[in-house]
Amino acid sequence: MRARITAAFAAALSLSVATPPAWAQHDQGHSVPADSGDTDSMAMGDSTSSPTSSMRPGPLDIPPSRMGSGTSWLPDDAPMHAAHLSAGAWTLMLHGAAYGLYDKQFTPRGGSRFVSINWGMLMASRSLAGGRLYLRGMFSAEPLTVSARGYPLLLQTGESFQGLPLHDRQHPHDLFMELSALYEHAVSHDLVVSLYLAPVGEPAIGPVAFPHRPSAENEPLAPLAHHWQDATHISFGVITAGIFTRTVKLEGSIFNGREPDEHRYGFDYKGRSLDSYAARIFVNPDAHWSLSASYAFLKSPEELRPNEAQHRLGGAVLHSKRFGSDGDWSTALIYGANQHSGGGHLESSLTAESNLNLDGRNALFGRLEYVRKSAEDLVVSGFAPDREFNIGSVVLGYVREVASLPAVTIGLGVHGSLGLVGAELAPVYGTRTPAGLAVFIRVRPARMGMAPEMRMAPGMTMPP
Repeated sequence: MRARITAAFAAALSLSVATPPAWAQHDQGHSVPADSGDTDSMAMGDSTSSPTSSMRPGPLDIPPSRMGSGTSWLPDDAPMHAAHLSAGAWTLMLHGAAYGLYDKQFTPRGGSRFVSINWGMLMASRSLAGGRLYLRGMFSAEPLTVSARGYPLLLQTGESFQGLPLHDRQHPHDLFMELSALYEHAVSHDLVVSLYLAPVGEPAIGPVAFPHRPSAENEPLAPLAHHWQDATHISFGVITAGIFTRTVKLEGSIFNGREPDEHRYGFDYKGRSLDSYAARIFVNPDAHWSLSASYAFLKSPEELRPNEAQHRLGGAVLHSKRFGSDGDWSTALIYGANQHSGGGHLESSLTAESNLNLDGRNALFGRLEYVRKSAEDLVVSGFAPDREFNIGSVVLGYVREVASLPAVTIGLGVHGSLGLVGAELAPVYGTRTPAGLAVFIRVRPARMGMAPEMRMAPGMTMPP
């Protein structure tokens, strides 16, 4: 039964991004929405150089490539993998990715599994009352294709399963990752106000969530610092208000601070309220850079430690640049830190990741991480629960695009990781360098701006 549902989800993702008849064709070879008569959205300003410039921009002519997860910003020059079409006054966009993956984590605390890591999102937008409305629904089949216990990932921590903290495994995403409405309205020629309402969504904390960062677009596995940086990207109840210019954005959120529980199909509202808050600033000085800083107070985020609150600090620098006809390079440097209630210091993390798309067919990716984790986080005995350890990780990977449907690309890839721990943890992991290996096939929408020769008939294979 699970195999049939998994296959159906993968087929649905592929079909959902197949070229629809409503698309018009752009002279660079990528698809753009046909004009539906919204004259207020056709002025492009200085964004006409972008491969996505033929799509409808937001207020102040900000290109859609800047939209990250939740209300976050990316560099304007970030690559964009999506299919889009027009339906009357609405512009529809389909995003997503599905990985079929064999994951092998060496050492006794590891394991091996075949899993599918996946998500899909539909966004509908239109002009409304002088502004622009965005409706988004994002979903994942991981409760079926990964299971509640998660997939093996050495040195990973966060959330729980059957009343015990997960360790050396990454939890799955919930079925409902986002259900939201965002409205933006210009109050002057250079100032916009926004309101984001989400029964399930992402508050104004940290950087763009890792599944949506261009610097991690070919990386199937989660960062080890996920619960120090962007774990709130699925929060059950979010209200965010913002104000922004062409280059600066200020926003604040109130939200449900409790992390999702192990029951991945429902809505985690019972006994909870909008009890947490956050503030964030973005600065995008030009098309290639996006800088952010944030602070959040999370009341009772952990189900197993309900009386403990957290303060979370974050900062990120994102850079993206296209080169040649189909190349692009995206890099991120991310800082995140937690301070537990009653604690006197910050538990810090630092992530550097990069994705180099050489020519539209071959891509290299990597990630370097440092994070402070406690004995309680890692579930190791023989130490005081608050004893902290320095954890490091090095990831390298390669993806080859092997085929393309009209709006979907198929890639084959390999992912290698090497953890770095101190001598005190070596007996626990059997080594100071616990390793992992994954091989995967990935299906996702084609990149906007893909050259015409990259669009082949179904069943054809890319030339070497």
